[in-house]
Amino acid sequence: MPKIKTNRGAAKRFKKSASGRIKRGGAYTSHILTPKTRKRKRNLRQGAMVADVDQKNIARLIPYK
Repeated sequence: MPKIKTNRGAAKRFKKSASGRIKRGGAYTSHILTPKTRKRKRNLRQGAMVADVDQKNIARLIPYK
């Protein structure tokens, strides 16, 4: 069987956790930050887990990560 290519865009956006679930960063953090509250921006720094329905599809994009 040939090797599967990793989707490079997905590789930059997602990481696998120790338990095998997929971590993602928060959106809405790159620009137009002045109207957002300090609390909202602080909470956006934390990552989150990908939703269960998306786990399988994203795992396919990053097979060796």
